[in-house]
Amino acid sequence: MPPLADAAGDTELPPFTAAAIFTHFHLVSLIAVGLLVSAALYLYGVQRLRQRGDEWPAGRTVAFLAGGLGSIAAVSVTGIEAYDTTLISVHMVQHMVLSMVGPIFLALGAPTTLALRVLHGQPRKVLLAVVHSRYVRVLTFPLVAFGLFIANPFVLYFTPLYRQTLEHAWLHEFIHIHFLITGCLFFWPLLGLDPLPNRWPYPGRALLMVLSVPFHTVLGLTIMQATDLLGGDWYPNLHLSWMDPHSDQVTAGGILWAGGEIVSVTMLGILVVQWIRQSEREARRIDRALDRQEMQDAAAATAGEKAPRPDPDAG
Repeated sequence: MPPLADAAGDTELPPFTAAAIFTHFHLVSLIAVGLLVSAALYLYGVQRLRQRGDEWPAGRTVAFLAGGLGSIAAVSVTGIEAYDTTLISVHMVQHMVLSMVGPIFLALGAPTTLALRVLHGQPRKVLLAVVHSRYVRVLTFPLVAFGLFIANPFVLYFTPLYRQTLEHAWLHEFIHIHFLITGCLFFWPLLGLDPLPNRWPYPGRALLMVLSVPFHTVLGLTIMQATDLLGGDWYPNLHLSWMDPHSDQVTAGGILWAGGEIVSVTMLGILVVQWIRQSEREARRIDRALDRQEMQDAAAATAGEKAPRPDPDAG
């Protein structure tokens, strides 16, 4: 979106504070509409399951609505959005939430599984066809998704594209959606609970997540040490007396560095918990199979003991 300040100074845009997050809203956008539609559809699906007497884990609902859609809304319709073309540090927070935090919680909400349990007939077949299509298989292949996830910020920040996103509101919003989609493509096969193709074993997923950690460090340090401003003269031309573009860019790089590592370690922890739970479920399955086999063997032995034995004196 275009900045709220003009070249005459900061008469229209006050210094960024926590209060500004709750006093500037951007409710008319494609993302805002998408958030409302997604929340309505998810809640409709949960309600349909309850009407049938089926259960749906409350944790998944909280993860999708509060953690996923809520975090995306927090950086796309509030003061974060209002200042994201004015402060690159604010933009960096927005970038991290859209590409990492939001997608992680959306994946944990398992919306595809919910849809498959609600839909019947042709709509369900169509959804399954899309999920298992060649296009989705390619995009969700972990190495392809990893490449897109890593390349995105480098292409954005170190090419003229970033300046174009500052000047054109439509491109700015498109980049937001693009970061959100690529984040989902990366995290959904690794952390998600939905039945997606190309799901690697847990050791492979953990390795891919570990490999993503240095990327945030390199990108953050590169931005912090850069002598040229991202976006060229865009930020100096805002003439905001309360903001130093160079210092703000250093802060932005630090946010990306530290925040990226925190999120990466957190998602690795989530993966380990999922791994442990899956191992426990597998152990219980094996125990049940062994118990059934023991019962069958015992029943067979009992039947053998009760079977009438031939009389040796007969005949």
